[in-house]
Amino acid sequence: MLLSWFTGFGAGLLFLHFLQKLLFPYFWDDLRFLLKVVRYGIKMEMYRLRGELVTVLDKFLSHARRQPQKAFIIYEGVVYTYEDVDKRSSRVARALLKHSSLKRGDVVALLMSNEPDFVHVWFGLAKLGCVVAFLNSNLRSNSLLHCVRTCEPTAVVVGGDLLGSIEEILPSLPKHVSVWGMKDSVPQGVVSLKEKLSLVSDEPVPPSYHVTSSLKSTCLYIFTSGTTGLPKAAVISQLQVLKGSVGLWAFGCTADDIVYVTLPLYHSSGALLGIGGCVELGATCVLKKKFSASQFWDDCKKYNVTVFQYIGELCRYLCKQPQREGEKDHRVRLAVGNGMNSEVWRQFLDRFGNIKMCEFYGATEGNIIFMNHTGKIGSVGRTNFFYKLFFVFELIKYDFQKDEPLRNEQGWCYCVKKGEPGLLISRVNMKNPFFGYTGSYRHTQSKLLLDVFRKGDVYFNTGDLMVQDHENFLYFWDRVGDTFRWKGENVATTEVADVIGRLDFIQEANVYGVPVPGYEGKAGMTSIILKPNKPFDLQKIYDQVSSSLPAYACPRFLRIQDKMETTGTFKLKKLQLVEDGFNPLKISDPLYFMDNLKKSYVPLTKEIYNQIMLEELKL
Repeated sequence: MLLSWFTGFGAGLLFLHFLQKLLFPYFWDDLRFLLKVVRYGIKMEMYRLRGELVTVLDKFLSHARRQPQKAFIIYEGVVYTYEDVDKRSSRVARALLKHSSLKRGDVVALLMSNEPDFVHVWFGLAKLGCVVAFLNSNLRSNSLLHCVRTCEPTAVVVGGDLLGSIEEILPSLPKHVSVWGMKDSVPQGVVSLKEKLSLVSDEPVPPSYHVTSSLKSTCLYIFTSGTTGLPKAAVISQLQVLKGSVGLWAFGCTADDIVYVTLPLYHSSGALLGIGGCVELGATCVLKKKFSASQFWDDCKKYNVTVFQYIGELCRYLCKQPQREGEKDHRVRLAVGNGMNSEVWRQFLDRFGNIKMCEFYGATEGNIIFMNHTGKIGSVGRTNFFYKLFFVFELIKYDFQKDEPLRNEQGWCYCVKKGEPGLLISRVNMKNPFFGYTGSYRHTQSKLLLDVFRKGDVYFNTGDLMVQDHENFLYFWDRVGDTFRWKGENVATTEVADVIGRLDFIQEANVYGVPVPGYEGKAGMTSIILKPNKPFDLQKIYDQVSSSLPAYACPRFLRIQDKMETTGTFKLKKLQLVEDGFNPLKISDPLYFMDNLKKSYVPLTKEIYNQIMLEELKL
């Protein structure tokens, strides 16, 4: 009888296990990830109950005391230990204390490339309790001046290689703004901070300068890309920096990892997830001035890199490099980033080995994040009962013609069905606040949706379209601003670019919409960079798009370029291309038109252009 009882019990367990695998296949993965998050939350709550508000800077100082000789940053072969960075940043703080009128709460703009002094100055200013505004090192002239004025700094600290950029706008800066250069020889009107560093001690700065009274206090301004307008400065609190810094840990990184950071530090991924993540772990960061596809794997081998940060474009560039022997001969076990499409993901793993790709989704200023802890290819993460306990979000229908969420007769938004793209919105509350942007409140207000499902509710508008499948995995579909409407249908630029990019002679494809007289919406156009020494085949492009895309999504126009402009995170710029349109009288680049009668793309002549403009030629 006992034997039959055990047999029945075992059979029951097996049945339950089978049922769980069938109905809830990701239950244990979800639970393990939840428990990890809860553990971190309990740790933070214990700090709070003890009256300790621990910031990322506090964690760095703790590591500098406990492991002073451990490598924190490796840059161009030079090792900077935790103690080195602590002392150098203290020098920065003391030099500014002695030679400027900076005080706690002042804003200081930081214009520097990826280099150790970026971290030294950042941490040095943090030790003084200053708010640091990261400026995009690629900006020049009016764009740079706009950003400086937006964050209203008391001072600007500039890297030695970027003094020329600041010199251009120096006469236009407000008189009260002092400019400091990290070089011995600086232009007139700039003070050499590097020279002052040799005149002060590296003694620790008293904690009273930087101790925080609230984790919701502002500590950084990070500018959004601004690809469709001038950049906005997102307000980043101590709490957001802490949340950003635990990303590497949440994906399984440890203190023993060596993390390769090639992304620009003026963005949240490089600064918060990369540098902040290494601080959270007490790990080592290999910092690269600028991403190089040809040097990437050599660096990984040279420095024994085990983890690297990516964006989708970075991995795509690596896949487009000429193949070499021993491409799987490295120690990289994990990569953390976002923007990886399924095709590149698979191609990357096939070529470079069994690397765990940890995709996530999150905006610099956003109040929601998804993390793909299961490794599902193409997905940015997964929602479930546990996740909904922490974040309340919805995918709502979007009106592309009006460029706003769709509302019913009562004025309420409504959700899309599973499998349909919808605008991702996240509820704003005490647990998940939205801190907005500095400057005009209209920038902050423009990202908030009010009275969404009921009177008085507030949601953060991510501006991103997402799809949720029947297993509750989430997939990035497109940016609302990068989606255009043609023939009554919505065209996702990323989908079209992926299709064209599969051709072996295409190096880069940038898809956008251009207005055409007599038509609602915009016609598709693709700017292309060709691979060298590969035959260009218009027929193949026609066959590829016509066989892989619905008719409305096929680009009507092609433009062949030698190079394309990108943002600091390798996002292709579209605004100027849209303004250029498809006028062969204005554009010197080769242009082509999709001729459905000839079943091919043909040169876009002045005659064809005039026929289109006069509405004599049907698209």
